[in-house]
Amino acid sequence: MRLNNNPYLLKAGYLFWYGALLFFAYLMLLITMQYIPARNDAAFLLLKQDVIGMLHYRIAFFAHVYIGMFILLSGMMQFPAYIRKRFPAVHKWAGRIYAFGIIVIAGPTGFVMGYYGNGGPISQVAFCILAVLWIAFTWKAVAAARARQIAAHKRWMYRSYALTLSAISLRAWKWLLVWLYAPRPMDAYHIVSWLGWGGNLLIAEAIIYFTLKPKSSASRAPIDQQSIISKLKSS
Repeated sequence: MRLNNNPYLLKAGYLFWYGALLFFAYLMLLITMQYIPARNDAAFLLLKQDVIGMLHYRIAFFAHVYIGMFILLSGMMQFPAYIRKRFPAVHKWAGRIYAFGIIVIAGPTGFVMGYYGNGGPISQVAFCILAVLWIAFTWKAVAAARARQIAAHKRWMYRSYALTLSAISLRAWKWLLVWLYAPRPMDAYHIVSWLGWGGNLLIAEAIIYFTLKPKSSASRAPIDQQSIISKLKSS
């Protein structure tokens, strides 16, 4: 059964979804504000004193942090049908900001940060793969949009935004793991470095399957009335 058959359920789901996104966007804004003005001893950077002295890491870190809110909010505006239909220019320009921010800034800087990530190879590999997939999925979404392949564009955007939300889900999973099991900090970090984006991708694939799954070719095939009449006459 396709979940988008019930408009009331969809509307309630959208309201809950965007309400939650706005709440977490607010939390992300609070995190971002910790790094304004830029300081080398703020919050997370207290754990990165071994690499913060490197210019390329500082550039990557602050660029990644400052562009994050713009990517989160511009990506949020890609999905509501109301914006796409009533304000197509907003949808288009927000999409350009989103794609440029990921492909040119956040993705590459995320890879640099992943290379120097906490937790050793287990976490570093996870974050580097995340950065590569983030760029690739966003690029595929842009290419599909330019080719007017709207269905493919939607699928790739769901995947891309699922990775965008890993900044939120990583922190949420870490909080939940610590609250439930109280693991050692680095063990929790190893888990969430993969679960933070891998779980999001699984959810995105489920959304794609249940809400964007194309109808069967049989249901889409037009009825050839003339052919049917001819067959009835011949029988």
